[in-house]
Amino acid sequence: MKLGTIGYNYSHDSEFVMDRPNGPGSWLMLVVKTPALFELMGKKHSVRENSLVIISPDTPCRYRAAGDTYTDDWIYFSADEAAVGRFDELDIPINEPVYLGDAEAISHIIHILAYEHYSAEPFHSEIEEHYTEILLLTISRVIRSGAHISSKMFIEKNHRMTQLRTVIHTEPERVMSIDDMAASVNMSRSGFQHLYKKMFGVSVINDVISGRVERAKRLLSSTDLTVAEIALKCGYSTEYNFMRQFKSRTGKTPTGYRKQI
Repeated sequence: MKLGTIGYNYSHDSEFVMDRPNGPGSWLMLVVKTPALFELMGKKHSVRENSLVIISPDTPCRYRAAGDTYTDDWIYFSADEAAVGRFDELDIPINEPVYLGDAEAISHIIHILAYEHYSAEPFHSEIEEHYTEILLLTISRVIRSGAHISSKMFIEKNHRMTQLRTVIHTEPERVMSIDDMAASVNMSRSGFQHLYKKMFGVSVINDVISGRVERAKRLLSSTDLTVAEIALKCGYSTEYNFMRQFKSRTGKTPTGYRKQI
């Protein structure tokens, strides 16, 4: 997928009409931010705001404002067979509008792409290439999730969850109960556990144990602290629980682990 020209947040009045009876001539990606009327291959679509439309080069298309204004982001690009196959692989529809629910995150990436595409800064081509893949992956994730949560809410929740995981892996003695962790991110216990595993690929309980054991390894190899002191610094209430979980995860006792270093 090689980018041609890019436009970010372009607005037109109610008289705006784009008519391409022979197709756009190259691949065209549109993030439609206002209600619009589309005709693709003779089929009419009433397109909601915050929708994605990808049009192949030879597809007859016509689109216009459905209200007072028409606003979109657009990218003209070329695509070889492998790139077109990537759309199918990521379940991104072609020549069919798809409602995103909220296009803010995708539009933000297009904004970055527009800057890099027209930039003369070092590495702009490499950055553009990576952000193009990020754009496709983000589109696919939004489509597959079907979650119409606003980007602002998603970013805030993502930030809180990431901060929580950082604590788990760097300061496990500060880790709270699952109920308290769920409350700290304003979620129910079950919702929190589900989202945590979805985001990080591991249950929160297993991640807490991993965080504690990994920190214990670092302390065993870099300090002269006793096993009991390390247990406390890793968030264990008793030395016995620490030793049991450490051996279960590593196959060695804390003392045995220290001796082998």
